[in-house]
Amino acid sequence: MDLIDLLFLIAAVLFVAGLKGMARVSTARRGNLLSALGMLLAIVATVVHPGFAPGGAPIGLDWTWLLGGIALGAILGVLLALMVKMTAMPEMVALLNGFGGAASLLVALSAFYGDYLPNAADAPAALSGTHLSILGGHVWMIAVVASILVGAVTLTGSVVAMLKLAEKISGTPVLLPGRHLILGGTFLAVMALSIVAGWFWSGQDAAMLLIVAAILSGILGILAVIPIGGADMPVVVSLLNSYSGIAASTAGFVMNNPLLITAGALVGASGIILSQIMCKAMNRSLMNVLVGGFGGAAPAAGGGKSEYVGVKSTSPEEAAMILADASSVIFVPGYGMAVAQAQHVVKELSKTLEKRGAQVRYAIHPVAGRMPGHMNVLLAEADVPYDQLVEMDLINGDFKNTDVVVVIGANDVVNPAAIEDPQSPIAGMPILNAHEARTVLVVKRSLSPGYAGIKNPLFERDNALMCFGDGKAFLEEVLKELKAG
Repeated sequence: MDLIDLLFLIAAVLFVAGLKGMARVSTARRGNLLSALGMLLAIVATVVHPGFAPGGAPIGLDWTWLLGGIALGAILGVLLALMVKMTAMPEMVALLNGFGGAASLLVALSAFYGDYLPNAADAPAALSGTHLSILGGHVWMIAVVASILVGAVTLTGSVVAMLKLAEKISGTPVLLPGRHLILGGTFLAVMALSIVAGWFWSGQDAAMLLIVAAILSGILGILAVIPIGGADMPVVVSLLNSYSGIAASTAGFVMNNPLLITAGALVGASGIILSQIMCKAMNRSLMNVLVGGFGGAAPAAGGGKSEYVGVKSTSPEEAAMILADASSVIFVPGYGMAVAQAQHVVKELSKTLEKRGAQVRYAIHPVAGRMPGHMNVLLAEADVPYDQLVEMDLINGDFKNTDVVVVIGANDVVNPAAIEDPQSPIAGMPILNAHEARTVLVVKRSLSPGYAGIKNPLFERDNALMCFGDGKAFLEEVLKELKAG
C-alpha cells in the first residue's frame, strides 16, 4: 500500500466515523470535525493522485486553476459559515446539495470533452484497459452519463427547493396539468438519449446527445420538486442530499477515484435512510412524497380565524404566572422559533424555570422545521444541554403528566387531528401529544395554518391558551415577569 492509498483509507474511515458521530446530538460536533478532517485528507490525496484519463495517462493538473479554485472555495465556505443566519440554514443546505450535483455534472462533462473526445476513436479499447471492463469498456460511458443526469437533476431540484424554503417562490405545490405525463415523458426522453449516447462512440454525436440529455435532466429536476409542498421539504432536502452523493459516487467511477466512490456512496446511502426515517415519522411513503401535492390546500380548508370557536388568548403576565407554578415544563420548538430567533430566550427562560425547581425538557419532532435536525441545530446554538432534547417516541408518554407545554411556532407536528380525525389530510401522522398536557401555551403570531394548510383543533381546546405575537418578544416579556416575581 502506497501513501496515497493510505490517505484514501484514513479519509474513508474518518467519513464513516464522522457520520456515526453526527447520528447523536451530543457527538455531532465531533462528527462534523472528523468529516472535515477526512475531506482535507481527500483533497490532498486527490491533488497528489488525481486519477487517470482514458488510455491510462495520468490526468494533468493546471496548478493555477487548482489553487485558485481551492482558495475561492475556502473563502466562500468561511463566508457562508460566518454570514448565513440560522434561519437560512435549510436554504443553504439545499443550495450546497445543488453545488454537489453541479460539481459531479461538470466533472463528468470535463472528463468527456477533455479526455474522451480527443481520443474518441481509441476510447473503447483504452477504457477497457484502465477501467472496469463491462460491455467492452462501456461502463466508463455509463458512469459519465449517470454523473451528468443525476448531477443535473440534483442541481436544478436543489435550486427550486432553496427558492421554496426562502419563500422566493410559493411553498405550496405547483400542480401542472398532466404533470405526471410530462414528468414521465421527460424521464423517458432522458433515458432514450442517454442510451443512444452511451451506444455511439463517434465523438460529436454522443456529445450533442449528452448536452440535450443534461438540459432535459435539469428540467426534470425542476418538474420533480415544484409539485412538492413545503410540509415535505425536510424529506426533499434529505433526498436531494442523497442524489448529490450518488452523483459524486458515479463521478468517482469517471475519475477512477476510489475515495470519491466511497464518500459518495456513504452520502447517498445515509440520505436515503434519513429520508425513509422522516417519511416514517410522517406516516407517509417516499413515493407519496415524490408524487407531490401535499400541503396545497387553501386556507379556506381550515386555516381562517373565523373558523375557530372558543379560542382563548393570554398575556405575557398571565403566561408567566402559569409557568411560575409549574413543576414540569416541555418546550415544543417549530419553524416559528427559527423565524423569531427565539432559541436564546427559550434557553434563558428554561434556566429561570429550573432555578424555581421545574423540570424542563424539549420535545423534538423528526420533521419540525425545514430540514432534518433543524431544531437540534437551533437549540445547540443556544447551548441547550443535549440530555434535555428528547425525541418524539421517548417523550410522548410524558405529556399527560406535564404541567405546562410551551409550543413555539410549531403547528402541524402538534395537530391532534392527525390522531382524532381519520378524514384529515395528515391522518396517521405521528405527532407530539402536546394536547394531553394540563396546560398548553401556544406562542404563535396568528391562527394561520401550518404547511399542511389545515385547521389545528388544539387551539380550541379548553387547556390551550394562545400567546399571540412574535415568539422572541412574547417570551422576553414572560421572562421579565418571571424574574420580577
